[in-house]
Amino acid sequence: QVHLVESGGGSVQPGGSLRLTCAATGPTRNTYCMGWFRQAPGKEREGVAEIYTSGRNSWYADSVKGRFTISQDYGKNALYLQMNSLTPDDTAMYYCAADQTPPYGGACRGGDYSGQGTQVTVSS
Repeated sequence: QVHLVESGGGSVQPGGSLRLTCAATGPTRNTYCMGWFRQAPGKEREGVAEIYTSGRNSWYADSVKGRFTISQDYGKNALYLQMNSLTPDDTAMYYCAADQTPPYGGACRGGDYSGQGTQVTVSS
């Protein structure tokens, strides 16, 4: 069983940066993938950045490519999301989530484990 707790959210001005941390307990090395997802008011939950345990491949949503970086530290059992050049469109609740086994289609969905989320607000 994997338990996830996010932190690091907050309010920043456009152009600012934040680093989200997902502290995990349990065997994250045994998961298929871990990732960051977000949901803004009135919008569907979307994948932001994902990292796959086998091969260490990562994936980013087009809207965050070049601005966000996902990383994982097995020694600390933590997942990170470095977010730079933030815009108001990045405002959302951000969730750390994981799949224990590959979902249908192979793309990470974070359906097996998820944290409670951390709020990111970007405004001037």
